[in-house]
Amino acid sequence: MLDLKLISSQPELVQASLKKRGFKDPKEAVEAILVLDKKRKEGIQAGEVLKQQRNEASIQIAKLKKEKGDATALLEKMKSVADEIKKTDDLLSVVQQEINTRLLEMPNLLDAAVPEGTSAEQNKVVKSWGEKPQFNFEPKSHFDLGEKLGILDFERAGKVTGARFTFVRGLAAELELALIQFMVKHHRSRGYEAIIPPFIVNSASLQGTGQFPKFKEDVFHLEGTDYHLIPTAEVPVTNYFRDEILEESLLPKKFVAYSPCFRSEAGSYGKDTKGLKRQHQFNKVELVKFARPEQSMQELESLLGDAEAILQSLGLAYRVVLLCAGDIGFGSAKTYDIEVWSPFANAYMEISSCSNFGDYQARRAQIRYREASTKKVQPVHTLNGSGLAVGRTLIAIMENFQKADGTFTIPAALQPYL
Repeated sequence: MLDLKLISSQPELVQASLKKRGFKDPKEAVEAILVLDKKRKEGIQAGEVLKQQRNEASIQIAKLKKEKGDATALLEKMKSVADEIKKTDDLLSVVQQEINTRLLEMPNLLDAAVPEGTSAEQNKVVKSWGEKPQFNFEPKSHFDLGEKLGILDFERAGKVTGARFTFVRGLAAELELALIQFMVKHHRSRGYEAIIPPFIVNSASLQGTGQFPKFKEDVFHLEGTDYHLIPTAEVPVTNYFRDEILEESLLPKKFVAYSPCFRSEAGSYGKDTKGLKRQHQFNKVELVKFARPEQSMQELESLLGDAEAILQSLGLAYRVVLLCAGDIGFGSAKTYDIEVWSPFANAYMEISSCSNFGDYQARRAQIRYREASTKKVQPVHTLNGSGLAVGRTLIAIMENFQKADGTFTIPAALQPYL
């Protein structure tokens, strides 16, 4: 969440960021928080005055009792003051809860480099790599190739579970496992520590990374519990240090995590419903970083390069786009998407999203670090990105390296893993 002190000291900056995002009534949203913050401060001040009165009366009562005097009037006053303190504290608690609710619903401040724009069409292409394959035949889709080769079974998955699930069989299953091992080993060589997180988390973890409360409908819930299936390994891995103070010497800390991901895909019905592109369950290798504020933008660039290197090793053409204000995520300050070429769609397909969240998630999850020189404690900056989405990488391999006979070639980098 945003720092309340920042909103109070620089309301125009916050309003400008909200306006750039297309936020409804940014001025009203900021002023509502400032009004509540004023009430909070007045409540704290009133409570301190009352508690001072109580302390003074307590001293006088003790003195009277010692001198065998009558403290009845003072005791009545103390009771009245105690009642006022409780009312003030109760009101302060309500005001603080309302402030917290509004802060949780407010998106992150945008980095100055984020382009203006209202939709994906205004995203800025910052890099392209590789040559798109040229075919002397009409390229097939990954789902047609997979079904004909007997390595993707959508029909039986629909029978067993429902729409947007797949049995990944034979070579395709081996390829997914090979990709996971290949990606994890690649990132390990770049200083990431491998971690396999829990695939179920509690509500506090989802609130910490920003999925709750805004995106609650996108998450699968286990009925009757406070457990939820993870939409991405970002959630458990970022929360690994929740409510902790890290030493500066630990930073930057980098994790590479494998996990299945579970998403309800609420609001996307009728969109990419065929094939592996938009499933309720899919595998992903995720990169998560914890960094000092002054190094986080540099860490975003290196995280992006780590994810790009996977596609380069596989020989897959891709481009990098800087997301505009209207397309960037709720909690992100700056995001790059990596989009791999899909011959069947004749278009680029998102395969990774690399984001710097600044201190937005860290404030929600109370993840801080202690500066070595000053001993000052402040929020860390958190970053994450796909390194990569495994199913979509499989799509890209099948479609880009397909042959006229309906088979496809496996990239040399993967062959040692098969």
